[in-house]
Amino acid sequence: MLINQSNGTTIDDKAAKLGIGTNKVGGHNLFDNLNDQDGYDVIKEALDSGISMLDTAYMYGLGRSEEIIGEVIKHYPRENIKIATKAAQDPDNNLVPNNDPVFLKKAVADALIRLQTDYIDIFYIHFPDDKTPKDKAVAALNELKQAGKIRAIGVSNFSVEQVKEANKNGQVDYVEDHYNLIARQAERVLWPYLKEKHIKFVPYFPLASGLLTGKYTINDSHKFKNVTSEQFKIIMSALAEVAIIAKNHEATIAQIILAWYIKNPEISVVIPGARTPSQVASNVAALTVDLSEIEYQEIDNFFNKF
Repeated sequence: MLINQSNGTTIDDKAAKLGIGTNKVGGHNLFDNLNDQDGYDVIKEALDSGISMLDTAYMYGLGRSEEIIGEVIKHYPRENIKIATKAAQDPDNNLVPNNDPVFLKKAVADALIRLQTDYIDIFYIHFPDDKTPKDKAVAALNELKQAGKIRAIGVSNFSVEQVKEANKNGQVDYVEDHYNLIARQAERVLWPYLKEKHIKFVPYFPLASGLLTGKYTINDSHKFKNVTSEQFKIIMSALAEVAIIAKNHEATIAQIILAWYIKNPEISVVIPGARTPSQVASNVAALTVDLSEIEYQEIDNFFNKF
Protein backbone atom coordinates (compact mmCIF):
# COMPACT_ATOMS: atom_id res chain seq x y z
CA MET A 1 0.00 0.00 0.00
CA LEU A 2 1.29 3.41 -0.94
CA ILE A 3 -0.68 5.16 1.79
CA ASN A 4 -2.71 3.75 4.63
CA GLN A 5 -6.01 5.58 4.92
CA SER A 6 -7.21 3.68 7.97
CA ASN A 7 -4.55 5.15 10.25
CA GLY A 8 -5.07 8.70 9.02
CA THR A 9 -1.79 9.13 7.16
CA THR A 10 -1.57 12.39 5.23
CA ILE A 11 -2.09 12.12 1.47
CA ASP A 12 0.57 13.73 -0.69
CA ASP A 13 -0.26 16.01 -3.60
CA LYS A 14 0.43 13.48 -6.34
CA ALA A 15 -1.72 10.76 -4.79
CA ALA A 16 -4.52 13.29 -4.35
CA LYS A 17 -4.67 13.65 -8.15
CA LEU A 18 -5.85 10.05 -8.58
CA GLY A 19 -9.43 9.21 -7.66
CA ILE A 20 -11.86 6.53 -8.72
CA GLY A 21 -15.00 6.68 -10.81
CA THR A 22 -17.63 4.38 -9.36
CA ASN A 23 -20.13 3.79 -12.14
CA LYS A 24 -19.17 0.09 -11.95
CA VAL A 25 -19.86 0.08 -8.21
CA GLY A 26 -23.54 -0.69 -7.93
CA GLY A 27 -24.24 0.58 -11.44
CA HIS A 28 -26.48 -2.33 -12.37
CA ASN A 29 -28.50 -0.15 -14.72
CA LEU A 30 -25.35 0.72 -16.69
CA PHE A 31 -23.36 -2.53 -16.78
CA ASP A 32 -24.21 -6.22 -16.92
CA ASN A 33 -22.97 -8.82 -14.43
CA LEU A 34 -21.98 -6.44 -11.65
CA ASN A 35 -21.63 -7.89 -8.18
CA ASP A 36 -22.28 -5.71 -5.12
CA GLN A 37 -19.55 -7.48 -3.15
CA ASP A 38 -17.05 -6.52 -5.83
CA GLY A 39 -18.28 -2.96 -5.41
CA TYR A 40 -17.61 -3.02 -1.67
CA ASP A 41 -14.17 -4.53 -2.29
CA VAL A 42 -13.33 -1.94 -4.95
CA ILE A 43 -14.05 0.97 -2.59
CA LYS A 44 -12.10 -0.69 0.24
CA GLU A 45 -9.11 -1.30 -2.04
CA ALA A 46 -9.23 2.29 -3.24
CA LEU A 47 -9.26 3.73 0.27
CA ASP A 48 -6.64 1.29 1.57
CA SER A 49 -4.39 2.25 -1.36
CA GLY A 50 -4.53 5.95 -0.55
CA ILE A 51 -7.16 7.08 -3.03
CA SER A 52 -9.16 9.84 -1.39
CA MET A 53 -11.55 10.97 -4.16
CA LEU A 54 -14.63 8.81 -4.73
CA ASP A 55 -16.67 10.05 -7.69
CA THR A 56 -20.21 8.72 -7.80
CA ALA A 57 -23.70 9.76 -8.92
CA TYR A 58 -27.36 8.98 -8.35
CA MET A 59 -27.46 7.56 -11.87
CA TYR A 60 -24.95 4.84 -10.93
CA GLY A 61 -27.47 2.23 -9.91
CA LEU A 62 -30.13 4.85 -9.12
CA GLY A 63 -28.50 5.47 -5.77
CA ARG A 64 -26.97 2.03 -5.23
CA SER A 65 -23.40 3.23 -5.80
CA GLU A 66 -23.87 5.91 -3.14
CA GLU A 67 -25.30 3.31 -0.73
CA ILE A 68 -22.28 1.01 -1.14
CA ILE A 69 -19.88 3.90 -0.62
CA GLY A 70 -21.84 4.96 2.45
CA GLU A 71 -21.49 1.51 4.00
CA VAL A 72 -17.73 1.37 3.38
CA ILE A 73 -16.70 4.85 4.48
CA LYS A 74 -18.13 4.28 7.97
CA HIS A 75 -14.93 2.35 8.69
CA TYR A 76 -12.52 5.09 7.60
CA PRO A 77 -11.71 8.61 8.82
CA ARG A 78 -14.22 10.81 6.97
CA GLU A 79 -11.81 13.75 6.87
CA ASN A 80 -9.43 11.73 4.68
CA ILE A 81 -12.10 11.08 2.04
CA LYS A 82 -13.51 13.37 -0.65
CA ILE A 83 -16.88 12.33 -1.99
CA ALA A 84 -18.18 13.79 -5.23
CA THR A 85 -21.69 12.91 -6.30
CA LYS A 86 -24.07 14.15 -8.95
CA ALA A 87 -27.78 14.37 -9.63
CA ALA A 88 -30.15 15.74 -12.26
CA GLN A 89 -32.10 12.73 -13.51
CA ASP A 90 -35.58 13.01 -12.03
CA PRO A 91 -36.90 9.63 -10.79
CA ASP A 92 -40.44 11.03 -10.89
CA ASN A 93 -40.18 12.02 -14.55
CA ASN A 94 -38.56 9.14 -16.43
CA LEU A 95 -35.07 10.32 -15.39
CA VAL A 96 -35.36 13.50 -17.48
CA PRO A 97 -32.76 16.05 -16.28
CA ASN A 98 -34.12 18.50 -13.74
CA ASN A 99 -32.15 21.49 -12.42
CA ASP A 100 -34.99 23.09 -10.47
CA PRO A 101 -33.73 24.42 -7.12
CA VAL A 102 -36.31 22.44 -5.14
CA PHE A 103 -35.33 19.22 -6.93
CA LEU A 104 -31.60 19.81 -6.41
CA LYS A 105 -32.01 20.48 -2.70
CA LYS A 106 -33.96 17.24 -2.29
CA ALA A 107 -31.36 15.39 -4.37
CA VAL A 108 -28.64 16.53 -1.98
CA ALA A 109 -30.69 15.53 1.06
CA ASP A 110 -31.35 12.08 -0.40
CA ALA A 111 -27.68 11.60 -1.34
CA LEU A 112 -26.58 12.47 2.21
CA ILE A 113 -28.84 9.70 3.54
CA ARG A 114 -27.53 7.11 1.07
CA LEU A 115 -23.91 8.11 1.72
CA GLN A 116 -24.46 8.10 5.51
CA THR A 117 -22.57 11.35 5.89
CA ASP A 118 -23.43 14.87 6.94
CA TYR A 119 -21.67 16.62 4.07
CA ILE A 120 -20.72 16.05 0.43
CA ASP A 121 -17.36 17.39 -0.71
CA ILE A 122 -18.44 18.15 -4.29
CA PHE A 123 -22.00 18.10 -5.58
CA TYR A 124 -22.41 18.31 -9.35
CA ILE A 125 -25.46 19.08 -11.42
CA HIS A 126 -25.04 15.95 -13.56
CA PHE A 127 -26.71 17.21 -16.74
CA PRO A 128 -28.33 20.51 -17.72
CA ASP A 129 -32.07 20.66 -18.20
CA ASP A 130 -33.66 22.82 -20.89
CA LYS A 131 -35.59 25.24 -18.70
CA THR A 132 -33.91 26.23 -15.43
CA PRO A 133 -31.62 29.29 -15.44
CA LYS A 134 -28.25 27.81 -14.55
CA ASP A 135 -27.29 30.59 -12.14
CA LYS A 136 -30.53 29.96 -10.24
CA ALA A 137 -29.73 26.25 -9.97
CA VAL A 138 -26.23 27.01 -8.68
CA ALA A 139 -27.59 29.60 -6.24
CA ALA A 140 -29.71 26.88 -4.63
CA LEU A 141 -26.61 24.74 -4.19
CA ASN A 142 -24.74 27.71 -2.79
CA GLU A 143 -27.34 27.91 -0.02
CA LEU A 144 -26.50 24.31 0.86
CA LYS A 145 -22.80 25.15 0.68
CA GLN A 146 -23.29 27.99 3.15
CA ALA A 147 -25.18 25.56 5.40
CA GLY A 148 -22.27 23.10 5.30
CA LYS A 149 -24.14 20.33 3.53
CA ILE A 150 -21.88 20.52 0.48
CA ARG A 151 -18.38 21.95 0.33
CA ALA A 152 -18.00 22.66 -3.38
CA ILE A 153 -20.34 23.15 -6.34
CA GLY A 154 -19.83 21.49 -9.70
CA VAL A 155 -21.52 21.19 -13.07
CA SER A 156 -21.12 18.32 -15.52
CA ASN A 157 -21.86 17.94 -19.22
CA PHE A 158 -22.53 21.68 -19.55
CA SER A 159 -21.59 23.60 -22.69
CA VAL A 160 -19.16 26.45 -22.15
CA GLU A 161 -22.09 28.87 -22.50
CA GLN A 162 -23.99 26.99 -19.79
CA VAL A 163 -20.91 26.96 -17.55
CA LYS A 164 -20.65 30.73 -17.92
CA GLU A 165 -24.33 31.13 -17.07
CA ALA A 166 -23.96 28.83 -14.07
CA ASN A 167 -20.94 30.79 -12.89
CA LYS A 168 -22.57 34.21 -13.30
CA ASN A 169 -22.05 34.89 -9.60
CA GLY A 170 -18.69 33.11 -9.33
CA GLN A 171 -20.12 30.15 -7.41
CA VAL A 172 -18.95 27.20 -9.56
CA ASP A 173 -15.93 25.38 -8.14
CA TYR A 174 -15.63 22.34 -10.45
CA VAL A 175 -16.49 21.26 -13.96
CA GLU A 176 -16.54 17.55 -14.85
CA ASP A 177 -16.66 16.70 -18.54
CA HIS A 178 -15.60 14.27 -21.23
CA TYR A 179 -11.87 14.51 -21.85
CA ASN A 180 -8.99 12.23 -22.74
CA LEU A 181 -6.06 12.15 -25.14
CA ILE A 182 -8.32 11.34 -28.09
CA ALA A 183 -11.13 13.71 -27.07
CA ARG A 184 -9.33 17.00 -26.42
CA GLN A 185 -11.98 19.56 -27.35
CA ALA A 186 -12.16 20.78 -23.75
CA GLU A 187 -8.59 22.10 -24.03
CA ARG A 188 -9.67 24.53 -26.71
CA VAL A 189 -13.29 25.25 -25.80
CA LEU A 190 -13.54 24.99 -22.02
CA TRP A 191 -10.14 25.27 -20.36
CA PRO A 192 -9.41 28.93 -21.20
CA TYR A 193 -12.55 30.04 -19.33
CA LEU A 194 -11.96 27.65 -16.42
CA LYS A 195 -8.39 28.85 -16.04
CA GLU A 196 -9.49 32.49 -16.10
CA LYS A 197 -12.11 31.86 -13.40
CA HIS A 198 -10.00 29.43 -11.30
CA ILE A 199 -12.49 26.58 -11.74
CA LYS A 200 -11.07 23.07 -11.35
CA PHE A 201 -11.49 20.51 -14.13
CA VAL A 202 -12.18 16.78 -13.70
CA PRO A 203 -12.21 14.59 -16.82
CA TYR A 204 -14.32 11.48 -17.22
CA PHE A 205 -13.61 8.57 -19.62
CA PRO A 206 -9.82 9.09 -19.18
CA LEU A 207 -9.06 5.75 -20.82
CA ALA A 208 -11.66 6.23 -23.58
CA SER A 209 -13.74 3.20 -22.57
CA GLY A 210 -10.65 1.00 -22.71
CA LEU A 211 -9.33 2.19 -26.06
CA LEU A 212 -6.32 3.87 -24.41
CA THR A 213 -5.38 0.84 -22.30
CA GLY A 214 -3.38 -0.81 -25.08
CA LYS A 215 -5.39 -4.02 -25.00
CA TYR A 216 -6.83 -3.57 -28.51
CA THR A 217 -5.18 -4.17 -31.88
CA ILE A 218 -5.60 -2.69 -35.35
CA ASN A 219 -8.19 -5.40 -36.04
CA ASP A 220 -10.53 -4.09 -33.34
CA SER A 221 -11.59 -0.87 -35.02
CA HIS A 222 -15.14 -2.16 -35.51
CA LYS A 223 -15.60 -2.18 -31.72
CA PHE A 224 -15.36 1.61 -31.52
CA LYS A 225 -18.10 3.38 -33.45
CA ASN A 226 -17.12 6.83 -32.21
CA VAL A 227 -13.80 6.93 -34.09
CA THR A 228 -13.19 6.59 -37.81
CA SER A 229 -10.96 3.85 -39.22
CA GLU A 230 -8.33 6.48 -39.99
CA GLN A 231 -8.48 7.85 -36.44
CA PHE A 232 -8.20 4.32 -35.09
CA LYS A 233 -4.97 3.80 -37.04
CA ILE A 234 -3.56 7.03 -35.62
CA ILE A 235 -4.50 5.92 -32.10
CA MET A 236 -2.86 2.52 -32.54
CA SER A 237 0.29 4.19 -33.85
CA ALA A 238 0.36 6.60 -30.90
CA LEU A 239 -0.13 3.78 -28.41
CA ALA A 240 2.77 1.89 -29.98
CA GLU A 241 4.95 4.87 -29.10
CA VAL A 242 3.48 5.01 -25.59
CA ALA A 243 4.33 1.32 -25.21
CA ILE A 244 8.03 2.17 -25.58
CA ILE A 245 7.79 4.68 -22.73
CA ALA A 246 5.82 2.13 -20.70
CA LYS A 247 8.54 -0.47 -21.15
CA ASN A 248 11.17 1.98 -19.91
CA HIS A 249 9.11 2.55 -16.76
CA GLU A 250 8.15 -1.14 -16.33
CA ALA A 251 4.55 0.01 -16.48
CA THR A 252 1.47 -0.67 -18.58
CA ILE A 253 0.22 1.62 -21.32
CA ALA A 254 -2.81 2.51 -19.19
CA GLN A 255 -0.57 3.48 -16.28
CA ILE A 256 1.46 5.79 -18.53
CA ILE A 257 -1.71 7.44 -19.85
CA LEU A 258 -2.96 7.95 -16.29
CA ALA A 259 0.44 9.31 -15.26
CA TRP A 260 0.15 11.88 -18.08
CA TYR A 261 -3.18 13.13 -16.69
CA ILE A 262 -1.76 13.19 -13.16
CA LYS A 263 1.14 15.36 -14.37
CA ASN A 264 -1.15 17.68 -16.35
CA PRO A 265 -1.52 20.92 -14.35
CA GLU A 266 -4.94 21.67 -15.89
CA ILE A 267 -6.46 18.48 -14.46
CA SER A 268 -7.58 18.56 -10.82
CA VAL A 269 -8.03 14.81 -10.37
CA VAL A 270 -8.35 11.86 -12.76
CA ILE A 271 -11.05 9.28 -11.96
CA PRO A 272 -10.63 6.00 -13.85
CA GLY A 273 -13.25 3.39 -13.10
CA ALA A 274 -12.69 -0.13 -11.81
CA ARG A 275 -14.80 -3.26 -11.68
CA THR A 276 -12.42 -5.28 -9.46
CA PRO A 277 -9.88 -4.57 -6.70
CA SER A 278 -7.05 -5.68 -9.01
CA GLN A 279 -8.02 -2.95 -11.47
CA VAL A 280 -7.86 -0.41 -8.65
CA ALA A 281 -4.37 -1.65 -7.74
CA SER A 282 -3.26 -1.34 -11.36
CA ASN A 283 -4.54 2.23 -11.51
CA VAL A 284 -2.83 3.14 -8.23
CA ALA A 285 0.47 1.88 -9.63
CA ALA A 286 0.33 4.83 -12.05
CA LEU A 287 1.35 6.99 -9.08
CA THR A 288 4.79 5.34 -9.11
CA VAL A 289 5.39 6.46 -12.71
CA ASP A 290 7.42 9.67 -12.85
CA LEU A 291 7.25 10.96 -16.42
CA SER A 292 10.02 13.29 -17.47
CA GLU A 293 9.11 16.61 -19.06
CA ILE A 294 10.32 15.22 -22.39
CA GLU A 295 8.15 12.11 -22.07
CA TYR A 296 5.16 14.22 -21.06
CA GLN A 297 5.57 16.40 -24.15
CA GLU A 298 6.15 13.38 -26.40
CA ILE A 299 2.86 11.81 -25.28
CA ASP A 300 1.11 15.12 -25.84
CA ASN A 301 2.52 15.19 -29.38
CA PHE A 302 1.59 11.56 -30.13
CA PHE A 303 -2.07 12.58 -29.80
CA ASN A 304 -1.87 16.08 -31.23
CA LYS A 305 -4.25 15.28 -34.09
CA PHE A 306 -7.13 15.14 -31.61
